[in-house]
Amino acid sequence: MPTDFRTIWTTDDRFVEVIDQRLLPHQFVVVKLLSYTDAVIAIKNMTVRGAPLIGATAAFGIYLAVKEMQEKQLPSSFLQNAFIELRASRPTAINLFWALDRMQKSLSNAENLLETAWKQAHLIVEEDIETCRMIGVHGLELISAIAKKKKGETVNILTHCNAGMLGCIKWGTVTSPIYQAQAQGIKVHVWVDETRPRNQGANLTAYELTRHGIDHTLIVDNTGGHLMQHGQVDMVLVGTDRTTRNGDVANKIGTYLKALAAFDNSIPFYVALPSTTLDMSIRDGLKEIPIEERDPNEVKYVIGKTKSGTIEEVLICPETTPASNFGFDVTPARLITGLITERGVCSASEEGITGLFPAYK
Repeated sequence: MPTDFRTIWTTDDRFVEVIDQRLLPHQFVVVKLLSYTDAVIAIKNMTVRGAPLIGATAAFGIYLAVKEMQEKQLPSSFLQNAFIELRASRPTAINLFWALDRMQKSLSNAENLLETAWKQAHLIVEEDIETCRMIGVHGLELISAIAKKKKGETVNILTHCNAGMLGCIKWGTVTSPIYQAQAQGIKVHVWVDETRPRNQGANLTAYELTRHGIDHTLIVDNTGGHLMQHGQVDMVLVGTDRTTRNGDVANKIGTYLKALAAFDNSIPFYVALPSTTLDMSIRDGLKEIPIEERDPNEVKYVIGKTKSGTIEEVLICPETTPASNFGFDVTPARLITGLITERGVCSASEEGITGLFPAYK
């Protein structure tokens, strides 16, 4: 793996490598993507996850499709099929479709398909890194203001799921302000929701924060409201997989409940997002955002490390018990204090979004 830690990178033989995030934090395993079908599988089975990383993986999936098409002298329908399969790999994260649309546009009039696909996929990656860094710059101002109000005491931030570098390329969205606050000497403590059913908070966010030396505490998902009631949370900071024109936000299931608790306790609730997660074609998130329903076994089974050191999957309910597994919920704009973007902080509203991004008017 490169010394400059990233979640996706290319090899000397021009293939793509990613971290198998299903095995973290117990095992660090690198997966090599040799074809676009490998990219489809990696997105579907959540080897990679997080809206920006899904988009970047899909972009490189198109590059791999072009590479295979030219090497095997396959018809152009092979590439079109790659677009179709990648679009169908996950339904909620808008970055997937944004990245594929961008790749398709760049290839439409390209003289050298392979080099164009290679350069465009790399450009998507580099832009995401800078975007997330700037989200951190603007989010840092919010954390700094709280720290100043608390006269230098620790700022307690509650987050849900993983919107860190593991869900992006490098900085992350939620974690970028936290990392930059740490660099400024601000005392920060993070309450980490376990984030059932896949435990991405426990497995991934806690892993990241440990790696970066950020003070944090793992909590069960239902603890957040209690902490807010007792003044132990200064702000809630979450990510998003799709944000509508009017500021509704789709994020990991359980985010809506945190927003309700924050609203009831007058605690600021911020959403950190790159503009690539904006879906300006949608106004009503509750009615129009497709909500992914995943395998019920993700609810019925928990994967963990046993005392003997083995990684095992454990059934936690009667084997015949049915389960439902909605991957996301929608937090209405009225519950959101603000959106932290690469261009600044705005209200969760059409006016706020188009004020920062006038091209979307």
